[in-house]
Amino acid sequence: MKTKYAKPAPLINKPRVNVVTLGCSKNIHDSEVLMGQLKGNQMEVVHEASNIQENDIVVINTCGFIDNAKQESIDAILQYSELKDQGKINKVIVTGCLSERYKPELQAEIPSVDAYFGTNDLPDLLSSIGADYRHELLGERLLTTPSHFSYFKIAEGCNRPCSFCAIPLMRGKHVSKSIDDLVKEAKFLASNGTKELILIAQDLTYYGLDIYGKRNLSDLMRHLSDVDGIEWIRLQYAYPSGFPMDILDAMNERSNICNYLDMPLQHISDPMLKSMRRGTTKQKQIDLVNAIRDKVPDIALRTTLICGYPGETEQDFQEMLEWVEETRFDRLGCFTYSHEEKTHAHTLVDDVPQEVKEERVEAIMEVQQGISYDINQSKVGNTYKVLVDRVDGDYFIGRTEYDSPEVDNEVLISAADSYARIGDFVQVKIDRAEDFDLYGEIVKK
Repeated sequence: MKTKYAKPAPLINKPRVNVVTLGCSKNIHDSEVLMGQLKGNQMEVVHEASNIQENDIVVINTCGFIDNAKQESIDAILQYSELKDQGKINKVIVTGCLSERYKPELQAEIPSVDAYFGTNDLPDLLSSIGADYRHELLGERLLTTPSHFSYFKIAEGCNRPCSFCAIPLMRGKHVSKSIDDLVKEAKFLASNGTKELILIAQDLTYYGLDIYGKRNLSDLMRHLSDVDGIEWIRLQYAYPSGFPMDILDAMNERSNICNYLDMPLQHISDPMLKSMRRGTTKQKQIDLVNAIRDKVPDIALRTTLICGYPGETEQDFQEMLEWVEETRFDRLGCFTYSHEEKTHAHTLVDDVPQEVKEERVEAIMEVQQGISYDINQSKVGNTYKVLVDRVDGDYFIGRTEYDSPEVDNEVLISAADSYARIGDFVQVKIDRAEDFDLYGEIVKK
């Protein structure tokens, strides 16, 4: 007699979640946490998939920092809302900074979006698509970057009063993660092949004040340095006022902490720094840069500047231009001022014409291009440890410890003459240099 078996129940066809990320590295991190939670809920999740499906739920993680970024986010919302109206996708959900800052306006203007969530609404967002927030997944993420490097957010929010910045409106006050939780996350990442941690926050140097009663970034750096498998630790977004010099001691002590520091200085003119509410002066910034270079002579310093802030005179700008020429930053980015609602600077008259702002940015970047060329020429003939990020055409593309992904120099290695695996460290002898690129060949140790 044959045993009869009941037919298995049909599988529930869960929707696929397509996460779209706009904006900065903090948003990349947040999307990766969201995707990790979705995967933990046994849901299919993809990142910025091009093959849209009718059952897709699209979650757009928006940026609301400056005008261009806001417009890009709005365009994406409109694009996916139209696809929903055409029946090509199932739902559209919006989260992130733009949604945090402009939720009522967005709901009124784009009502076809199914739900809007802010920057700290992850449990509610998950619930809206039939998933639970799982606390046991703390530190687990689904990386959207190549697995060998990861943006590593150590704190949320910001307590700084900078007049031009809307981040506190969108991200709230500074909240540090504990060292124990961060070490746990680093170990998880390392176990999955991550070799480089890029430490990010609105202000790295404020880390620990809220939970440890002191600036504790140096202790965190040492704990992360001890994690097996982590070969590079990189610091981005260090605020100059109250800069904790002991992080440079950790940098000197540990070979896997990169001699690299991203410290946005924004301007050098005293009237501009005062109006920007930066809590520092021209001389203090000059002294700080000199002190950092004295303590870590091999350090690569990156900064960002703003041109066209309200009231910026030609004299203010020329002072900044001359300072850039004299200081010779290894890396530099420059942006036009964006007049943001509800910031302190919004009470000022945005009196520098847009074309003047852009001309000043171009002048700064032209000077920096020459500085970068000179610095790169000095590297010809030297050999550097390079992390291979990707293959592009006839070249393997990598970076030295002095370069962060997307924003800094790259090392191009001819694929015809050398072979490397993505995610490997190789020794590269530089034989040619351009303004922002180095060329070289792999040499055996």
